[in-house]
Amino acid sequence: MSGNYAPVADEVTAHDLEVIGELPADLNGRYLRNGPNPVSEVDSMTHHWFSGDGMVHGICIRDGKAVWYRNRYVNSPHLAEVRGTGTPAGPNWNNAQSGPNTNVGGFAGTTWAMVEAGSCPVELSYELETIGYNDFYGTLPGAFTAHPKVDPVTGEMHAIAYAWAQWLDHVQYVRVGKDGRVNRTVDIPLPGMTMAHDISITEKYIVVYDQPVLVDLDMAFAGRFPFRWSETYGNRVGLMPREGAAADIVWVDVPIGYVFHPLNAYDTADGKVVLDVCFYDVMMRDDILGPFGDTLPRLVRWEVDPVRRVTNTTVIDERFNEFPRHRGSLTGRPYRFGYCAEVASGSMHWPTIKHDLHTGERLVFDHGPGRAAGEPVFVARPGSVDEDDGWIVTFVHDGNNDSAEFVVIDAQDFARGYVARVKLPQRVPFGFHGNWVPDR
Repeated sequence: MSGNYAPVADEVTAHDLEVIGELPADLNGRYLRNGPNPVSEVDSMTHHWFSGDGMVHGICIRDGKAVWYRNRYVNSPHLAEVRGTGTPAGPNWNNAQSGPNTNVGGFAGTTWAMVEAGSCPVELSYELETIGYNDFYGTLPGAFTAHPKVDPVTGEMHAIAYAWAQWLDHVQYVRVGKDGRVNRTVDIPLPGMTMAHDISITEKYIVVYDQPVLVDLDMAFAGRFPFRWSETYGNRVGLMPREGAAADIVWVDVPIGYVFHPLNAYDTADGKVVLDVCFYDVMMRDDILGPFGDTLPRLVRWEVDPVRRVTNTTVIDERFNEFPRHRGSLTGRPYRFGYCAEVASGSMHWPTIKHDLHTGERLVFDHGPGRAAGEPVFVARPGSVDEDDGWIVTFVHDGNNDSAEFVVIDAQDFARGYVARVKLPQRVPFGFHGNWVPDR
C-alpha cells in the first residue's frame, strides 16, 4: 500500500501521447495490464497484495502513434457499492465482490479481465469499460482462472481452475474453443486445496501443479488472504493426456517449493516433459502479505520422466526471475528464448532479462537507476522467421519522479536501447499480467 504498490485514485483518459523514438509501424493494437487497485481504505497490516479491486491500464498504438492511454476499474459489486452505481450484468458464479484483478487479454474477438479462485471473467470494451460478467456465453460450469494458455496450433484455450470456498477436494480442467465457448471439462481430485495458480501445456499433456500452498481456513474466517505454506503436503506435477481423464494423470514429484509462473513446457523425443519455471524455495510461510518476503524465484528446468516418475532439475539462472514470457506461437513446443523481469524486494531496479536456453547466454536490458520494468511481453514482427524477431513491450515505473512509460525494445538487439518510449499521464502501479492485443 506504499510506493508503486499503492493504488492510483483517478481513472484517466489521455490522447496523442508524447513518443520518444519511433513506434514500429506494424505495432497496431493495445497493450493491456491488470492489477489490484483498492478503491476504499484497507488495513495495511493485514492487506495482501493479491487482493483489491481490479484496474486495467491500457495504451492504444496505431500507425506509429500512441493514440490513447486509459485506466479503468473492472466493475464489481464492491465498486458499485462504493460509487453508488449499477453492478455488472451477467452470472457472478461465486458472488465475488471485487472485479478480476490479475490478467487481461484478447480471445475470440473479446477482451477479458480474469482472476483466479472462482470468479467468472469480465468482458471489457475496446476502450476498457466494463460490459459484464461473461461465462463464455453460458458454457462455463463454474470457476475459471487468471492464467489460461492458448494452443497456437488449435487456437483453443486451456485452464486449470480452482475455487477454494466451493471446491475443497478438486480443481477443474477447462478447455475453451476458438469460438469462445467451453467444450471440455475434467474434475481432478486433489488431497488438499492447493493454490493452483498456473498451468502448462505441451503437445501431449495438460500439466497440473499440485503445490504446498494450501487453503488455511483460520485465515479465511479471519478475513485474510486464505493461503499458507504447508510443511507436509509435498510437491508434484500431474501429466494428463490432452484427451484423457483424471484417472489417466501420471503424478511425478518435483522439488519442494512453489511455482507461480512457468516460462514454457514441451515434450522431448524420448518421452520426457520439460518444464521451465520460476521457482521459490518457500512461499507464504513467514510473509503472508505478499510473494517476495520469504524467498525470491530463480529460473529452473525440470525434466520430468513419466515412465520412471522422476524429475531431473537444472538451474538456468540463480538470479531472480519472475513474470516469464516467450513467443506465443511456441507455447507447448520446443523453444529457445525466454524473457523475464529481474525482480527485487524493496528495490526500484528491475531490469528486463533475455535467456538463450540453447547457449546459456543471459542478456540484460537495464532501464536505469530507480527504474523497474514489469512483465516483458513479446510481440512477433509480422512475417518473422527467427524466433526472437520482434519487440518486447512493457510498462516501466520510474521511481526517481514517480512516473511511468510504455516502452518498446528490439528483442534481437538490446544494445540498441529503447526503440520507443511513451510518456504516460500518471503512475502505473506494479500490477500482475497483461498482453498485447493486436487489432487484427
